[in-house]
Amino acid sequence: MKAIGYTACLPITDEAALQDIELPKPDVSGRDLLIKIDAISVNPVDYKIRQNVAAEEGSYKVLGWDAVGTVVEKGPDAELFNVGDRVFYAGDLTRPGTNAEYQLVDERIVGNQPKNVSNSEAAALPLTAITAWEMLFEHLAIKQASEQGKASANDVLLIVGAAGGVGSILIQLAKRLTGATVIATASRDATQTWVKELGADYVVDHSKPLVDQINALDIAPVTHVASLTNTGDYIDSYIELLKPMGKIAVIDDPATLDVTKLKRKSLSLHWEFMFTRSMFATDDMIEQHKLLNQVSALVDEGTIKTTQANHMGTINAANLRKAHELLESGRSVGKITLEGF
Repeated sequence: MKAIGYTACLPITDEAALQDIELPKPDVSGRDLLIKIDAISVNPVDYKIRQNVAAEEGSYKVLGWDAVGTVVEKGPDAELFNVGDRVFYAGDLTRPGTNAEYQLVDERIVGNQPKNVSNSEAAALPLTAITAWEMLFEHLAIKQASEQGKASANDVLLIVGAAGGVGSILIQLAKRLTGATVIATASRDATQTWVKELGADYVVDHSKPLVDQINALDIAPVTHVASLTNTGDYIDSYIELLKPMGKIAVIDDPATLDVTKLKRKSLSLHWEFMFTRSMFATDDMIEQHKLLNQVSALVDEGTIKTTQANHMGTINAANLRKAHELLESGRSVGKITLEGF
């Protein structure tokens, strides 16, 4: 099968950083599904792994943690899907990725593909939707709206780095499914326009001091923070802005964090890492299957929309190198997708 992989950690400007290769099609077992991949998207985790984790000696490392495709085989213990089903998923950090024609994935982290969007538009969603959902509803514990009305109208959610992949879906989930007021940060005209279109109530510039900008909005105190980038630079601002008993959820990797600063306000800190459930085969691993199906239904009914912003052509090494380069620049908006081999 066709695949894109690498052996050594190289700058993305080096053609050997990602190469077109041929690999054997994997064999299915257990609860695995064998997926024939049609479309993928690219996430910051792809280039972070490429920069820091070399392939095992004598083999290639295949990246990619977002895909749409068709179930072509299933293991003897698989029971959630049938051959021929259309699916989308983010996969498992400990296994070969989606930058290949075929991939094995545990059915418990797979959802039914949305029907009302294209393959590439659907491929933009899984990793960021899982991350945003777990961050919003499990870690920050903001309540979803009930049939009787909005359940969390007093919540004020600050999303820092809101124009990227996770922020783009997080804004939508917060605005469509909760009563929270959403403050999004974005530093360029294009990104500020993007987050406004997705539903942010207020937009501030994270390249300038946050506290003065948010205090000038003259709204209720911030109750929750979703810190998607540069947490170490902003943590003191979060502490100042947050209401006592507030919550901070983080997805990036600050070198250090002095959590003792959180004590005076009894603030809580939560790390969101969407690969935890698959890496440790947790008892509730199937929750990702369930939430992906909920996201799929929300897309099909028009409640939320794809965060695809840049379709970069077919799935090959040259196009993936361009995608990595754009993500590494820090100037990407929304999600980058590729489609077909």
